[in-house]
Amino acid sequence: MTQDGGQAVHIDTSKPHPARIYDYLLGGKDNYEVDQEAGDQLAAVAPEVWISVRANRAFLQRAVRHVIDSGVRQILDIGTGLPTSPNVHEVAQELAPDVRVAYVDNDPIVKAHADALLSRAGTTSIVLADLRDPQSIVDHPEVRRVIDFGRPVALFLVAIFHFIRDADEPERIIATLRDALPDGSFLVLSHATGDFADDRSEAEAVYRGATATMNLRSRDRVEGFFDGFELVEPGLTQVPFWRPDTTPPPGSEEIGFYGGVARKNA
Repeated sequence: MTQDGGQAVHIDTSKPHPARIYDYLLGGKDNYEVDQEAGDQLAAVAPEVWISVRANRAFLQRAVRHVIDSGVRQILDIGTGLPTSPNVHEVAQELAPDVRVAYVDNDPIVKAHADALLSRAGTTSIVLADLRDPQSIVDHPEVRRVIDFGRPVALFLVAIFHFIRDADEPERIIATLRDALPDGSFLVLSHATGDFADDRSEAEAVYRGATATMNLRSRDRVEGFFDGFELVEPGLTQVPFWRPDTTPPPGSEEIGFYGGVARKNA
């Protein structure tokens, strides 16, 4: 593990943060009262959120196993959120101890917790950076220390892109990251949607007072983020139905998360 240098970063605990809301919904303890209140408000208008976040986490773990089984030994996980075991590096290194993982998040609290938990073996790193500036992530020396962009990389954008506004040009962000990846790399992406909700405005409203807004998108729009990649079977699905290893929980048909895994081919 390597820590970023530089000046201390102010941590704003007056507003709910998506990573901490997610941690609360997963049953974690790394959150504040404002995050708990926002999580409860979200659950009040979208009760399926409780099973949605767990289904998304399970999708993440299955996707890790898939890319490792496919031979990839490098993972770039952007928007990692607060550490929730088993984490990406734990799942990956259980299958292949030589896997290298670079985590990226824009929340200083996330970085502080990751700094304390990650091993010091040099195969993992946590970087404080912003997805809206993707080139700075690709060029970051700590990312470059762990990730060799001359070999296939699995790029994880799990439950993060719905916090990117259209004004921030999500397609540009994806294209910058995609162009940095060699052939044989993977994109693992999940994204919140309102396709299965009668009214999506109330869920989005919960995040208006948070540090990032919620931007629910349709299946067609999410599928467009995989441009330049080839989706592996079963394609883009609701997360509990992407290669499930157990019977999806009751209510899975209402889960408002799409997920997919795709490979970059020549």
